[in-house]
Amino acid sequence: MVVRIRLSRFGCKNKPFYRVMAADSRSPRDGKHLEVLGYYNPLPGQDGGKRMGLNFERVKYWLSVGAQPSDPVERILFRAGVLPPPPLLAMTRKGGPRDTRPINPMTGRFLTTEKPEADDEPNVEEDKDEEMGAES
Repeated sequence: MVVRIRLSRFGCKNKPFYRVMAADSRSPRDGKHLEVLGYYNPLPGQDGGKRMGLNFERVKYWLSVGAQPSDPVERILFRAGVLPPPPLLAMTRKGGPRDTRPINPMTGRFLTTEKPEADDEPNVEEDKDEEMGAES
């Protein structure tokens, strides 16, 4: 039996509310579960942020015994600081090859590893041109 940590949908039409559940991977989305680990409300509140509440001790327990988080739960646990960032790769076009540049999971932008050239260092070629121009 493979245990998954996943979301179970509650709430009304156009007003979703999710519970974070530990459940058997073969059970349906809103079906039988092993334990309720918390909740996630994707609709912004008065402060403009999404709300979530998790029982971190139980989440860490389920992860330690081999439970696998689903992709949305993995992102939620990353934002809560429980898991490292999930690997994200950008698609160049639908069905096309994947871009291998790493992406910042919080902003969704590419991470640049290139260092900008410092203007403090003198350019050797410019110094030679200036010396030649001064001699003639």
